[in-house]
Amino acid sequence: MTPVLFWALKFALFLLAVAMLCALFRLLVGPTAQDRVMALDCLYINGMLMMLVLGIVYASNVYFEAAMLVAIFGFVGSTAMAKFLLRGEVIE
Repeated sequence: MTPVLFWALKFALFLLAVAMLCALFRLLVGPTAQDRVMALDCLYINGMLMMLVLGIVYASNVYFEAAMLVAIFGFVGSTAMAKFLLRGEVIE
């Protein structure tokens, strides 16, 4: 790994951590339920991207598989939350 790539990955991890903190703040303080759902989406997407960056740093495939699972569960969760906010129920 070149030094430029190493520092770029470290910088990306830092920025993703900052983005996760901002999303966590919006999740806790968000004035509406829609804001909280969007913050949750942002939180899991940033977590998934952080796992992908860690997979590149450590050259391990386990992080990529974990990121795929986070993406799948995050998509299902956000879809269920959006449906609940629109219709008031998840399963019809």
